[in-house]
Amino acid sequence: MSETEYAERPWGSYTVLDDDAPDHKVKRLVVLPGKRLSYQRHAQRAEHWFIVSGTAEVTLDGTLHEVGAGQAIDIPLGAAHRIANQGTDDVVLIEVQRGTYFGEDDIVRLEDDFGRALGDADGSTAP
Repeated sequence: MSETEYAERPWGSYTVLDDDAPDHKVKRLVVLPGKRLSYQRHAQRAEHWFIVSGTAEVTLDGTLHEVGAGQAIDIPLGAAHRIANQGTDDVVLIEVQRGTYFGEDDIVRLEDDFGRALGDADGSTAP
């Protein structure tokens, strides 16, 4: 694996754990209390989120799901999705991306709390 990629975002941070394979990429995300990622979709990848700690509020195509530590949820290709942390402790999750392309420019934002342009696929966020 190449040098570890780590990035901080307004909602928390992510670390790339594995990006050597052509058909998947693995990240560790930390979502801070009271924060949420943009409501977004991807054209070239599906995702699997395993919650390591905390309780996540996941919006999947408009439906809310509470996903606790030890639980997982699948995000199908093209589905609108977001993860939020309504708790007082960090939400830590492992994200497995499956597909044909994993660039951060495969993000189409539908809603965003941080003033990033909607519809942009500009690499300024992780899932």
